[in-house]
Amino acid sequence: MRIAGAGSAFPQHRYRQAAITAALQDIWREKLDNPEVLRRLHSRCGVDFRYMALPLEAYPAVDTFGKNNNAWIETAQEIGEDAICRAITPAGIEPDEIDALFFTSVTGICSPSVDARLVNRMKLQPSIKRLPIFGLGCVAGAAGIARAADYVRAFPDEVAVLLSVELCSLTWQRDDVSVANLISSGLFGDGAAAVVIAGSETRFPGPEVVATKSVFYPDSEDVMGWDVSERGFRIVLSPDVPNVITEHLRADVDEFLGERGMARSDIASWIVHTGGPKVLDAVQSALHLPREALAASWESLRSVGNLSSASVLLVLQDFLARRRGAPGTYSMLAAMGPGFCSELVLLRW
Repeated sequence: MRIAGAGSAFPQHRYRQAAITAALQDIWREKLDNPEVLRRLHSRCGVDFRYMALPLEAYPAVDTFGKNNNAWIETAQEIGEDAICRAITPAGIEPDEIDALFFTSVTGICSPSVDARLVNRMKLQPSIKRLPIFGLGCVAGAAGIARAADYVRAFPDEVAVLLSVELCSLTWQRDDVSVANLISSGLFGDGAAAVVIAGSETRFPGPEVVATKSVFYPDSEDVMGWDVSERGFRIVLSPDVPNVITEHLRADVDEFLGERGMARSDIASWIVHTGGPKVLDAVQSALHLPREALAASWESLRSVGNLSSASVLLVLQDFLARRRGAPGTYSMLAAMGPGFCSELVLLRW
């Protein structure tokens, strides 16, 4: 199985972090005892710019779950189609040559799902196999690659596409001034990413998916996720996330590599989800990596924020475009998310 291409797309509305902070200070003016707290929290998120599904001035009027979700459905189709086209076109793949479509998002819902709507919108083949995934959150980019690789392992002459669309701004909760919500409003952005995973009997080159590993940590549901109500998605974000990474990630990676007679020293590069400064610091600490080893992740965080499941796919796209490994070298792609869990993908260039 090979990664044959990757592409990304964003809404047209791009703002500096300071502009988003100012807009939210205005929205929450009567609820915040000290508006400077929001500015201070946002300044620590490591984010310079973010894309938004809507113009900043439009958000006060989008005041129900239904309105937010309708905006999610519309925007998800637009940038989802764009991301897929940007992933398949350089590889010379036509839309009707996609055999399976995996779709992941945790910021909106619909039925028929977005992948079904894209079959109509993009004229994909009617026999395409679809797998919409909801609930995996930040880990879903890595998990989606792993599940798509499982698919093409079974059907080696076929091509699968993984699409992630996350529109985190459409989950903002206007009545929630908890620290978790204030931080998330400064950390998460909007965007889409797609990855092409091709079977071993296809003509497409790219880094090989050597192996994957899923690890679930029992009794950790309260670390990250959503509380879902008539108001929509309310963030669950524990300050223990970096501690969980520090406690588990090194052992998970070492066990995964040890099963193949390898060690961390055999990994030439690290393709890691951009969870936030504390998360990236925890990854560096757990794996004994210098900061420059995660330069692509830090850069993505600064440029667009944390895009939940799409983030690690953006970092992968950057590696494919600008940071390709030497032939025969290995990369580790990793993400963690609600469950709490981790997903590891070993790649060979």
